[in-house]
Amino acid sequence: MAASAGELAGIALANVVREYPHHETHWHVEGVPIPTPRQLHPCFYGSCDWHSCVEMFWVLVRLLRHHSDLVPAAEIRRTLNEHLTSQALAAEVAYFAPDEHRTTQRPYGWSALLELTLETATWNDPDAARWSTALHELSAVFVTRYLDWLPRTTYPIRSGVHDNGAFGLSRALPYAGYLADHGDPRLHQVITETAWRWFGSDHDYPGAWEPSGADFLSPALAEAELMTRLLSATEFADWLRRFLPGIAEQKPATLFTPATVTDPSDGLIAHLHGLNLHRAWCWHRLAHALPAGDDRIPAMLDTAHAHTHASLPQIAGGSYAVEHFLAYYALLLLS
Repeated sequence: MAASAGELAGIALANVVREYPHHETHWHVEGVPIPTPRQLHPCFYGSCDWHSCVEMFWVLVRLLRHHSDLVPAAEIRRTLNEHLTSQALAAEVAYFAPDEHRTTQRPYGWSALLELTLETATWNDPDAARWSTALHELSAVFVTRYLDWLPRTTYPIRSGVHDNGAFGLSRALPYAGYLADHGDPRLHQVITETAWRWFGSDHDYPGAWEPSGADFLSPALAEAELMTRLLSATEFADWLRRFLPGIAEQKPATLFTPATVTDPSDGLIAHLHGLNLHRAWCWHRLAHALPAGDDRIPAMLDTAHAHTHASLPQIAGGSYAVEHFLAYYALLLLS
């Protein structure tokens, strides 16, 4: 972490104020001109897209909170104070609250915002308390969205990109636990019920079909990582043996082989660097969730190392197609 913290902070500081290039799916209503990214999102206008910008703010808060001696703390705090304001976040609420945006950023961006809110809400720091208060109303919008959406979603979404259901639930679950600890268990209950309904009886997952060419998430490992949060070590060991029965022998081989990125300037092919770091994080999480001495742990940790080595050096110095998002997955792994 000591070698990477300053680099990650520099990337995030540059990205959150870089308005262009920008990608956004936008409802075009009655020929009304589309405002600029900064007009639409006075807080989260940078980092190429909304959800990546939220992730970069999480990177900044996380580094400032846990590694302030390794990063430009004063600059980070100043940037956070300039962006995470009640006025700017009220405008974000105004954007997301209308019904036409009820599917916008679902679930990836919703969970990224809840993850950022949790990081501020659980930090005993005067600035963080103010940021948490400013984020509260937008977080409440996405909590309401989850409460409305999950009971009506019959089938899981198992893609390797933003709409993956398991990764969304996994990132939202810690904030749901925070809300439950403070008297509102609804989100935690619905996430837990949905995770069991979607994934509890899965077995013999076709991991050999991964990856797809634009994945930055592993559907198989995202699902398994989510289940580590819901099961004891012994229960998880049994569930995982049914779900991916060949892990000790590193089968299927595709889950244990880092993805090859042939063109990092292609925004979709470049997603595969994110896949490598997501896999590395998941393999670490799975290994530490199993009982000590489980015969699958060595294969998991060897594979995590290989995936880390394949893509961690790519967090900086390359195309913006990689740099606008990869620092988040790097810090997730390093944390």
